[in-house]
Amino acid sequence: MSELHLLSTQQLITGLQDKQFSSAELTEHYIKRIDALDSKINSFITHTSETARAQAQAADEMRAQGDKRPLLGVPMAHKDIFCTQGVLTTCGSKMLHNFISPYDATIVTNIDKAGMISLGKLNMDEFAMGSDNESSHYGAVHNPWNLNHVPGGSSGGSAAAVAAGFVPVATASDTGGSIRQPASFCGLTGIKPTYGRISRFGMIAYASSLDQAGSMGRSAMDCAYLLQPMIGHDPRDATSIKHDMPDYVQDLNAAVTAAGDNAKPLEGLRIGVAKEYFTSGLDTEVEQAVRAALKQYEALGATIVEVNITDPEITLATYYMLAPAEASSNLSRFDGVRFGYRCENPTDLLDLYTRSRSEGFGPEVQRRILTGTYALSAGYFDAYYTKAQKVRRIIVKDFEDAFANCDVIASPTAPTAAYKLGEDLDPATMYLGDVYTIGVNLAGLPALSQPVGLTSNGLPIGLQLIGQYWQESKLLSTAHLFQQHTDHHLQHSTIAKETV
Repeated sequence: MSELHLLSTQQLITGLQDKQFSSAELTEHYIKRIDALDSKINSFITHTSETARAQAQAADEMRAQGDKRPLLGVPMAHKDIFCTQGVLTTCGSKMLHNFISPYDATIVTNIDKAGMISLGKLNMDEFAMGSDNESSHYGAVHNPWNLNHVPGGSSGGSAAAVAAGFVPVATASDTGGSIRQPASFCGLTGIKPTYGRISRFGMIAYASSLDQAGSMGRSAMDCAYLLQPMIGHDPRDATSIKHDMPDYVQDLNAAVTAAGDNAKPLEGLRIGVAKEYFTSGLDTEVEQAVRAALKQYEALGATIVEVNITDPEITLATYYMLAPAEASSNLSRFDGVRFGYRCENPTDLLDLYTRSRSEGFGPEVQRRILTGTYALSAGYFDAYYTKAQKVRRIIVKDFEDAFANCDVIASPTAPTAAYKLGEDLDPATMYLGDVYTIGVNLAGLPALSQPVGLTSNGLPIGLQLIGQYWQESKLLSTAHLFQQHTDHHLQHSTIAKETV
């Protein structure tokens, strides 16, 4: 029972169904690991252990009475960007240090209905702005593979918690790579679905046209299990889109069944590779691991085809014009009046606004608000914001042209493996960490990151797969078949190997 945390979600479900262990025992196992080891990682902001114990007890009773929900009694945790009724929801910021949400985000409600057990709220870059999880008001998160390195961001707490064996799966959000980059840094699989696939109701906004919730786990199958209850149209979210509801787990199992004993299960799959993703900024070890993974895909029957996409540096510039502009609008609601942090003894209304926001927001959030406000100002709106929107349309068109010749597009997830904590990177260098991921958000496409190897000093490397709209099943099935023939996703971090 000391290694329950090393089991896959499927194995946990089977164990619960076969009464190898109870949900109460499983939940207690994870709580003990969090209590004993999270002081090294700092992945949680809020613990809900007592509530989780009660939920687990109830799950066991429901299962004994014949409840067949597959995820009933399986533990998980939420990124602290999702509102949870009666539980602190901080978004990693001093601004919301005392905000107890009066309602649940739609995905929180859906996951509760599936019977999963929430162990708490996970650390993150402040208001999801960052690529290293060092901007959190609650302290930096450490990478479970090497405690001196970052876990990535902004969903660094989600990635670190799964990689450390504190939860089997976790929710996350992705505005410019915030699921995929930390998944890459922590040796996980993480998927950002098509924009509009999952409701954003109750997800605290950074950039509304880019934000999308998703799932993280060790494997594609883990991600599929958590993603399933998250999807669906929500009338409370104007950006939620009505579309067919796939059964991801069934689709992955069907892909394996269809492959049978075929040594080339991916025969007929066309993987597009763009030279724009392999430039001078790409670390040599990362490039070698990604190209080796592409060779493995070829060995499994896939065909590699050359495609062209928008220069990632242009994409990067477009993103860092549009996202801060949306952030400056979204974060204007945090003014010290209605909720959240309020400065002490303001002399007048202007002082209340100024000091509440200056004291409540961290440096990175302030930087992006200032950049966005500048871009939206009367004298620069057309020169910057409008032009960036036009380039965004070109980025979408380039992806459409590329998909005319391939089924999925592959690239490195990030140009490097996880960098050291406290490196004090200048903002421009940190932003380059998203250079391969942000185009997906600008186009609203689905994409995932999967582990494909380790650097010479033992840090994980990720490969990104980008799919066409609504093709999450294609991405997950492709990664799942790859993982049936490789063991990268079965490697465990230093912290995960520790027993308590």
